Amino acid sequence: MKRHIILTGLPGVGKTTLVKRLIEGMTGIRGFLTEEIRDKGVRVGFKLLTLSGREVILAYFGFPSPYKVGKYGVNLAGFEEVGIRELEEGIDQKSPLLVVDEIGKMELFSKKFVSVLEKALDESRLIATMGNIKHPVVNAIRKRSDVEIVEVTLQNRDFLFYQLRSFQSSSPSE
Repeated sequence: MKRHIILTGLPGVGKTTLVKRLIEGMTGIRGFLTEEIRDKGVRVGFKLLTLSGREVILAYFGFPSPYKVGKYGVNLAGFEEVGIRELEEGIDQKSPLLVVDEIGKMELFSKKFVSVLEKALDESRLIATMGNIKHPVVNAIRKRSDVEIVEVTLQNRDFLFYQLRSFQSSSPSE
C-alpha cells in the first residue's frame, strides 16, 4: 500500500465516515475532521474538530469574510490557528498518521495550509479526503507516486473499510 491514502467522491457519499471508522482505536494520531453544523435540519456551516480535542467554526452562513465558498464565509484565521496548528504539532511529534478532512476549496484559501500539507506529504503518513475540484495543489497531489487516490461510492464504501484498514498497521511502500 502506498504511503498516503486520499479518499475522493461526491459530497455525502461517506468519505468522512470512512475516515472515522479507519482511525477508530488508533492512538497517537493527529489531524482534523470536518462536520456539518445544522440548524433545524438545514446545513448552516462547518466546524473543524481536531483529534486532540479542539474545535473551531470553519465556515458559516453569512460569516463576514473575504473568503467565500457559496453562501459560507470561511473563518481562515480560526482554521489556521486550530487546524493547521494541529497538523504542525503532529508533524513535529512524528505522529504515526495525520488525518486531513478535507483538502477542499475552503482549506486551500490558506497558503499556510498548502505549505504544511506539502510538508506532511513529504515527512509524514496521511489519510485525507479531497474534493473533486480543479486546483493546482489538488492536481499536484494526484500526480504524486506515493499517493493512492481511492474513489468512495455508495456501492463500495463498506468494502473499502475492509480493504483499507490494513493501512493502519502496514508499512508504506513509497
